[in-house]
Amino acid sequence: MTEDEKRNSDLGDRKFYPADQEAKFEKEQTHHTPQTSHPAYKLAFQDRDFLLRQELRPVRFQLELLKPEMLLDEAGVGSTLVMYGSARIPSPEAAKAALEQAKDLPEDERRVVERLVAKSKYYTEAYKLAKLASDKSIIEDGKRQFVVCSGGGPSIMEAANKGASDAGAESIGLNIVLPHEQAPNTYVTPYLSFQFHYFALRKMHFLLRAKAVAVFPGGFGTFDEFFELLTLIQTGKMKPMPILLFGKEFWNRVIDWDAFAEEGTISKKDLDLIHWCETAEEAWAYLCEFYDLNC
Repeated sequence: MTEDEKRNSDLGDRKFYPADQEAKFEKEQTHHTPQTSHPAYKLAFQDRDFLLRQELRPVRFQLELLKPEMLLDEAGVGSTLVMYGSARIPSPEAAKAALEQAKDLPEDERRVVERLVAKSKYYTEAYKLAKLASDKSIIEDGKRQFVVCSGGGPSIMEAANKGASDAGAESIGLNIVLPHEQAPNTYVTPYLSFQFHYFALRKMHFLLRAKAVAVFPGGFGTFDEFFELLTLIQTGKMKPMPILLFGKEFWNRVIDWDAFAEEGTISKKDLDLIHWCETAEEAWAYLCEFYDLNC
């Protein structure tokens, strides 16, 4: 019996050719006519211009949902420790240079740099928390738990991925296409580095596997992700999880939490969704207590 005959008699073998094989057949065709040369003749899944049409947005949504989901499943990622935070806070190593460069700036601009530099301690805490979680290497049901996941960019995000990398662990980066040039930080595990077109799908993937979220001082993006998480838990769309909020001085300066409750737009008990932290050790201890882990 030939190899082809063996394959044809295999009950487990599917009778339709897979898409990659069909694409190979199409590539090997030697017919060059006005019909075969026209874009209309392209296989739909290989027609980039077709896939980028406005009407195909629902299909692109589905692809952007499926690709990371499938690859994270294949990588054995069971749950994540998500880390949100600024892309502008310097690392402790870069802080001194930032202050030196700010010496000749106008006073108001210099103070902004000084405030950012003062928050470089949170780069360190993000690094330490990611390293703590990664050092534990918690496995449950054959899957890795509390895998560090960041937005894949610089600053606090870099600290998170670096902490995991220095612990010898893999970590996830969820980047977004922006008009200005940006790239994943070098500590993201390459096969767990994803790029998104849609903010909505990126935010969904941040939370699909999340078992805890650490939030550090940040800007609009951090606020967006943080408040969406609070809303999902407050409204019962998500089950409660540890929301580890670092930097009480910063957050209390930019948000009047008590006024929220006093104005009646949230309940006082909604503020209990937040667990304040200043150190990685505090955050990890609370996470372990929440899940009754022996850490």
